[in-house]
Amino acid sequence: MLDRLEFLIALAREKHFGRAAAACGVAQPTLSIGIQNLEEMFKVPLVKRSSRFKGFTPEGERVLLWAQRLVGDAQAMREEILSLQTGGGAHIRIASIPFAMLIVSRLTMPFQERHPRARFTVLARTSDMVVDLLHQREVDAGITYLDNDPVGEVIKLPLYRDKFMLLTRGDGALGQRKGVSWPDIAPLPLCLFTRDMQLRRMIDNVLRGQKLELVPQIETDSASALVSHVRTGRWVSVVPLSMIQSLQPPEDLRAIPVVEPEVAHTIGLVVSERFAIQPAIVSLMEEARALCPPELAGAVAPA
Repeated sequence: MLDRLEFLIALAREKHFGRAAAACGVAQPTLSIGIQNLEEMFKVPLVKRSSRFKGFTPEGERVLLWAQRLVGDAQAMREEILSLQTGGGAHIRIASIPFAMLIVSRLTMPFQERHPRARFTVLARTSDMVVDLLHQREVDAGITYLDNDPVGEVIKLPLYRDKFMLLTRGDGALGQRKGVSWPDIAPLPLCLFTRDMQLRRMIDNVLRGQKLELVPQIETDSASALVSHVRTGRWVSVVPLSMIQSLQPPEDLRAIPVVEPEVAHTIGLVVSERFAIQPAIVSLMEEARALCPPELAGAVAPA
């Protein structure tokens, strides 16, 4: 039963029958027969029939949700029993937006000091992917923005506030200013992150609120590419303070606070409410509460 549910989960993740079969280590006909067996057991079609994967039926979506819960619980049970037998520790999987990696280490380090046998897998993903992986039970916890795009069915534990900075050369446009406004930035030649990143959507929302319009000359999903373009002196960028702190850009660049208005967003730990929370994740949540600044403490949701 569990192996057939794993086939369904792999198909949801890969969105391709062949890749899903390969991910499960079986031949494609074996995967197809396993899913057909589930359909016969439930007496309803679960997958929209086509030569290609076209998605799940409404019943298939519900079975997928239960499959993620059951398979995840079985995996957690196996890991916990194995840990008791071998003296090993928990394996915690975290997906984080790239610019929050500094805060990830501030969670993992004290956790491992208290639980020396614990192991972590840390993945850098976009904010949308963080939540998807969490609800698909591909990761145990996520770190992402809490107050921009909707983040549903999760426990939210704020960690810090991030704000926008103008990144420019010290001898370039606005390089000697102590603060800049959004109208100051709009006419400049810009290199920004692509629109599939939530950071960019935040910037676009601020500009719309200011009735400003901009068309960046360069768009990229790479922080190193962005920094290298700004270093030429031809372009400037708008980036989060956390990126400056994590990347430590070259000395010829300056990060200047963007004010009028100053816009800040909350970054935090998220844990899915769809599934039972393992003891190790409860401990990780306690580490997050300990990191939360007093001014954000009132926004912490109960576990």
